[in-house]
Amino acid sequence: MKYSNIGGQAVMEGVMMRNGGRYAVAVRTADRRITVKTGLYNGVIRNRKIAGIPIIRGMVSFVDSLYLGMKSLMFSADLFAEESEQELEERLKDEMKKAEKNAAKLRKQGKEEEAAALLEKTGKNADEERRKLSERSRSETGKSEDSDNSLLLGLTVAFSLVVSIALFMMLPFALSRILHRVTESELLISIAEGLLRMAIFFGYMLLISRMKDIQRTFMYHGAEHKCINCIEHGLELNVENVRKSSRQHKRCGTSFLLFVMIVSVIFFLFIRTDSLGLRILIRLLLIPVIAGVSFEFIRLAGRYDNFFVNLLSKPGLALQRLTTREPDDSQIEVGIASVEAVFNWKKYLNENFGASYELTPEDEPSHGEEVFTLGL
Repeated sequence: MKYSNIGGQAVMEGVMMRNGGRYAVAVRTADRRITVKTGLYNGVIRNRKIAGIPIIRGMVSFVDSLYLGMKSLMFSADLFAEESEQELEERLKDEMKKAEKNAAKLRKQGKEEEAAALLEKTGKNADEERRKLSERSRSETGKSEDSDNSLLLGLTVAFSLVVSIALFMMLPFALSRILHRVTESELLISIAEGLLRMAIFFGYMLLISRMKDIQRTFMYHGAEHKCINCIEHGLELNVENVRKSSRQHKRCGTSFLLFVMIVSVIFFLFIRTDSLGLRILIRLLLIPVIAGVSFEFIRLAGRYDNFFVNLLSKPGLALQRLTTREPDDSQIEVGIASVEAVFNWKKYLNENFGASYELTPEDEPSHGEEVFTLGL
């Protein structure tokens, strides 16, 4: 296995891939074509020296992943908001045709007023449905007229962080305080807090993995992993090779989250203070450090393939059985499209596996921002 520097995530009916400062979101639309958006994202910290410092780079990478992931999700959601409008227009057109047929029958019977009333009512109903869809689309996607609104994205990321901290950090801490009624041992209480944190985390993962809509997203998550595994194991990037590649990957965000949980348990075991407020403050201040340490291991796992690293990666790989599903060929095609939009895999295989692909200018991914459609 050779490190490729690409990574990504699943979005609504699609896959986002990132390679350095370039990213691409590929989405399978209702007409069965693939819409691809490419763009540039250099991160929240532009200074490469600062952003490359161990631990700090993990904090930066975590925030970048949240921001870019939310931006990609909004793009895919926007596409489906547009598609639902198209579907509505088709249905309203059919309803109007039926209304016109019925109105024609009423006119033949001399019922001109009833025919006019029927057409007017159908038209008003159509306008009302269009209005409701417009309001619902704005509410569900959380988008403004400019889906790249930085303020909106920033607020969404901040809200996501607050909810995550409350659910996985503060809730276990609050529940563990109940044990003061039966023991004064801070060590036992800290262990109980860690067990509660892990239980909430696994329960959450198990719960969302049973949701039908999420299961389809997990299929695209599997397609993302399989595409990366395909090229990192020296195989030509095509549907057949991707299909037989593993859907588990050591650099997955699921593994990162699991290590965040594990590292937090270890860190919090060593917090010793009688002040409740100080304990909460220390936990909050340690969250970026925990994310940074967890990132360092995921980064190590992605670059090395030895017994020790593989052994420590096994829990995360096992958890990915919940967060990934086997994709179908159409989903694999979407994953391939997102890879090819940001990564020259032929050049990579030539340089790292001794392949002999003939390179053409068309193989080089876009360096700018654009949206295009593939007729696959």
